[in-house]
Amino acid sequence: MLCYSWAHCGLSLSDLFKLVPEEMPYNTVEEMVSLRPVGLDTCFPFTFTSRCELTFENFTLGAGMAVTMLYIEQQDGGEESCVRCQLRGQQGALAEVLVPFSCRGEFYECESDQTYTLQEIISSPHLCSRRFRFSKKTKHGGSLVFSPIYQVQAIMHLRKNIVKFPSSLEVDVVDVTTQSQDFTFVTPLTLPEVFAQPDEAFPTTAEILEHHEGQPLFRCTWLAELHKGHHLVLHKRGSTAMVLVSGIKGRNSRQYFLVSQRYGGLLRRRPREFESVYELYAASTRVLFLKVRVTQHSEELDEEGFLALSVGEQLEVLRCEKVKLPGGRTSQEKNNQTMEVLVCRRLQEVDNDEEEDEEEESEVVHLPLCMQSHFVEKLPDNKKYSLMDLCKAFALPLDVKVASRDAELETDPLVGFSSLRLEATTIQPMIQASLPGNPERCFEIPTHWLNMSLSFTNDPLPLAQEYHLETVTEVTDSFYCEFRKLTASDEPPPPRPPKPSSRSKGWSAQVLPSVHRQIQYYGLCMPAGLLPKHSQVNNFKNQKH
Repeated sequence: MLCYSWAHCGLSLSDLFKLVPEEMPYNTVEEMVSLRPVGLDTCFPFTFTSRCELTFENFTLGAGMAVTMLYIEQQDGGEESCVRCQLRGQQGALAEVLVPFSCRGEFYECESDQTYTLQEIISSPHLCSRRFRFSKKTKHGGSLVFSPIYQVQAIMHLRKNIVKFPSSLEVDVVDVTTQSQDFTFVTPLTLPEVFAQPDEAFPTTAEILEHHEGQPLFRCTWLAELHKGHHLVLHKRGSTAMVLVSGIKGRNSRQYFLVSQRYGGLLRRRPREFESVYELYAASTRVLFLKVRVTQHSEELDEEGFLALSVGEQLEVLRCEKVKLPGGRTSQEKNNQTMEVLVCRRLQEVDNDEEEDEEEESEVVHLPLCMQSHFVEKLPDNKKYSLMDLCKAFALPLDVKVASRDAELETDPLVGFSSLRLEATTIQPMIQASLPGNPERCFEIPTHWLNMSLSFTNDPLPLAQEYHLETVTEVTDSFYCEFRKLTASDEPPPPRPPKPSSRSKGWSAQVLPSVHRQIQYYGLCMPAGLLPKHSQVNNFKNQKH
């Protein structure tokens, strides 16, 4: 660095500079020579004048006569060194003389045509103390003094960034190299930085320098051990396919889990329940040819010209479309009144011999979206699946139940739920770790969700006969909300609720509570003030149409 503004002076590394002669005189020839830049091939020749008359051997140098130094001659036998100089006589003839270093006088430096680069100037301590000007007179005409500022780069204990000290900084420094021979500089690493280490760096041991602070995101036994000063065994790192799972515990409380797809238990699908046609339509947008069983009779359909539903009937969802409403006092009313309906196919109970005539016996049913009813999903089988197979075969969300626990886990927290919902899949960068006191029990640390810093140590690795990985980690409501914020843009929003017509206000009042359930089903967030209260729905039902 240099103590001037490059842009202000118009400098570039390719510029050439000339020395500005010193105004102060030199007292000896040796002084003039010693102030020339050492190590530069261009330090000679240079020209000077003497204010007084001098005599060298048989030659007299007149006052003001220019003398050019050519080079230094080292004398043998311990004699005094001399400078070979060249001067021009009165008739223009050139002559050379030897001028001893001890020659005293009043000498002045003459301006030279010799030019220097910026690199040559800042690399020579003698030239850095001199004044310069541009070799081209078209540029800045004033004199310049170049003062380089050097920068010292250092590392500090418990800091990962290189610290830079300018040479102009006034600070006292004490050399403690001898007293600190056994001292090791520790470089802190964040979890993403640990994850970025090569595979050859694992397994290893590490010390926690800073533990996670802030809102708790996980409820697990190993999290309580991740405190400052504690040690960890880091086995490997990698990306793990995870599933966000939720389950209802008690009347209203819901628990959330982050489950690895390597979960060793087996699961069975559970039929989903739909409390409105609108919920049924929302689910059909994710699953083609959804089949359900009717569990609630709907008589009011006859009043609107639609077929009634009876308990036990089976339906297959086909599509959603708009149809004209029957009735109306005038022909214009008949043409203008339309309704969004869910087109379903009523499935008949047929024998195996009659499967070929199933299409002829099926009947198309139109269900208004603004209708309250109750349906249960019809599952084709009662098969047990692994979590990985479920995620490959079916679209999420999906309701399941644990059929057999994961034998690798000491306690499987998913077993106690009557129903679990697989909400979303994700791939998370994980570091597989364990505690030194229990190295066989491994867990996975999500690098993007915990704000920690570690440092690698040289402690010996603890041995274990076999390793067991915890595949289920309970997460908090805060984690669930943050996860949904990150994944909400990747999922299509649920369909908009239908606009009720004047003839279907009773149905729309019944379907409003199911809208809230549908929003919860897809994990979306809506301010409570925008959701209808039950008292508002009841008042709406009691209004006269």
